[in-house]
Amino acid sequence: MYLLGFYGFWWMGVRRGRLAHVNWPAERVSDFLFAGVLGVILGGRIGYTLFYNLSGFLKDPLVILRIWEGGMSFHGGCAGVIIAIFWFGWRHKLNGVDVGDFATPMIPFGLFTGRIGNFINSELWGAPSDLPWAMVFPNAGPVPRHPSMLYEALLEGLLLLAFLLWFARKPRPRGVVSGLFLAGYAAARIAVEFVRLPDAHIGYLYDSGWISMGMVLSLPMLIGGLGLIVWGYARK
Repeated sequence: MYLLGFYGFWWMGVRRGRLAHVNWPAERVSDFLFAGVLGVILGGRIGYTLFYNLSGFLKDPLVILRIWEGGMSFHGGCAGVIIAIFWFGWRHKLNGVDVGDFATPMIPFGLFTGRIGNFINSELWGAPSDLPWAMVFPNAGPVPRHPSMLYEALLEGLLLLAFLLWFARKPRPRGVVSGLFLAGYAAARIAVEFVRLPDAHIGYLYDSGWISMGMVLSLPMLIGGLGLIVWGYARK
């Protein structure tokens, strides 16, 4: 699913680069993809360890290498990609926000393939439900549950992808496309977190019964994304 997501990014990126107001050659797209892949993998793994297994890391730092004891964090991967975006901009003498505006419309495709991977793996399922489309997952007991990974595949994947590709077909103020991605992802993730069960070893935070780590990590993205949108249109 990761490889499919990376390929989809490259395929769409080459075609997006041909737009007159974008003008990114295919070679630049490939170079950026390499930097982005490193950001996703390193940031995703480091982020998962620090956000979801900090106590284990402090006891044994080598736990960061044991991927069979926990996977990847989107928010860590996002931080890694942001670093890659600004490094790539500096390396190629491009404005980092412009690089982000180029890249973000294609990122939801990788989110879509990743959530389909979660579905195939029967992981990150939701709370018990009696809705007609609730599913019994092999490793979650006999109770039907929300297929929360499919909710995310639809919202933060296909719908956000379609909207951003449509919106970015015309020139937009600097930072607005990136801001829409950040705010759109955060809003979708926070909404699904209400029916997605948190990691068992963390549970809900602050004894709230509903506030999850995913919500807490998505809130800065929502605020930052809205701030970028306001900043972009204010500069226009």
